[in-house]
Amino acid sequence: MADTTETAPAETPVDPNANRSTTPKSDGFRAYISSDWAERDEALPPAREVAAFAAERRRRVAARFPGQRIIVPAGDMKQRANDTDYPFRAHSAFSHLTGWGSDSEPGAVLVIDGDVDGVARATLFFRERAGRDSEEFYANAAIGEFWIGPRPSLAHVAADLGLDTRDLSAFDALVDELDTTAVVLREADEAITGRVDRARARFATEVALSDNAEDAPFGLEPGSEHEPDAELAEFLAELRLVKDDYELAEMQAAVDSTRTAFGEVLAALPRVTAEARGERVIEGVFATRARLDGNDVGYGSIAAAGAHATILHWTRNDGPVVPGELVLLDAGVERDSYYTADITRTFPVDGTFTPVQRRVYEAVLEAADAAFAIVKPGVVFREIHATAMAVIARRTAEWGFLPVTAEQSLEPDAQYHRRYMVHGTSHHLGLDVHDCAKARRELYMDGVLEEGMVFTIEPGLYFQPDDLTVPEEYRGIGVRIEDDIVVTADGARNLSAGIPRTVEAVEAWVRGAR
Repeated sequence: MADTTETAPAETPVDPNANRSTTPKSDGFRAYISSDWAERDEALPPAREVAAFAAERRRRVAARFPGQRIIVPAGDMKQRANDTDYPFRAHSAFSHLTGWGSDSEPGAVLVIDGDVDGVARATLFFRERAGRDSEEFYANAAIGEFWIGPRPSLAHVAADLGLDTRDLSAFDALVDELDTTAVVLREADEAITGRVDRARARFATEVALSDNAEDAPFGLEPGSEHEPDAELAEFLAELRLVKDDYELAEMQAAVDSTRTAFGEVLAALPRVTAEARGERVIEGVFATRARLDGNDVGYGSIAAAGAHATILHWTRNDGPVVPGELVLLDAGVERDSYYTADITRTFPVDGTFTPVQRRVYEAVLEAADAAFAIVKPGVVFREIHATAMAVIARRTAEWGFLPVTAEQSLEPDAQYHRRYMVHGTSHHLGLDVHDCAKARRELYMDGVLEEGMVFTIEPGLYFQPDDLTVPEEYRGIGVRIEDDIVVTADGARNLSAGIPRTVEAVEAWVRGAR
């Protein structure tokens, strides 16, 4: 049969926003919407408290990379689906060096020029707000103030953060002038990293082809551009190992808000147990407090009831919460400064531990207390885990769960007790829930504790519902107790000591919240 389909005329490319945008385009509308606005309030704020601390951090970066240009992007929006994005969160290193938290601007870039004498000259580049006579003001859904609310001026941010500020267009010109002394935090913004790579490669090639290659600025050889970048990422992580006074205050505030959120979860238990997805109610109640007191939750909350508590990172939170079972809630409030708490409490839904639940809980508490007891300056970080594991091995051996003695299980080539606790006991905490992750092992896992370090202590025991190595009454029980600890001059302080921990205190807490 002959094809009678008519050939369609060539189509004009379709504007992807054509199905959404109804913004008028007439000259009359543009003139009307651009006029008769009250004057903006241009009063400048005093510098925020963190500004002086951030300046000292930048000074240390400049001293570590003298004569080099350090580029630390904030990052950009990340797509969630189609034309919707996740809420913006700046890269933690950018926030640490600027003091800009939840009000930071997508696409911003911090540039630090380190003199050979270690003086830090820093400039913050971000997109200046548009004038009200600009189409960007009312028609740009990504950055227009009609769409996302008021945006700060360059002068406002300069006063607020104590930093020189320039429009982002000036950064474009700066990139074109980069030589091989430039160093970039690669992971923060892929597009900016690519531009820096191309600029450095272009400069290196030009120098290699010139007659005076020996007079070129020090730095990278062609093809080796990533090594100094890795050193920068490493140094910026290590810079956060010891917290300053501002950071410690923010982290205590995050813990205090988290305590409030835990109490509100307990008060909601009647509704929690009435819903088919009671874990979601727990998640929602906690998230509400996080948004009221801070920026958000610091990580995906783990609201694990019953056997779900044996799943280490259970974040689906779609199960019921049944009286007689335990709930393991691992959650933390993140402040507007991005500093987060990371707390876990395990509690009986009906306010009373069963004998076997109590036995497991008290073993975990014993491990946590033993680990906390050794914390002081000079102790090796990994000894915290070893101390907790000694208790876990001893208790599981006493209960007859191990095929060997506790001492034998603790040998490096055995570790049978780790079947019931496969995770580590501690991690550094701060702007990231797993803070300082790129620090060298000799300063982190094998490093010695210093005053001002903040980390978690979080032992647990998890008996899977189908684990035949334990008696049936233990199966499906998961317990973790997690606290946030700061090293002091002569020991340690538990930032979360105000959140009940002992069996008796937890039972009273649950009953009293109803």
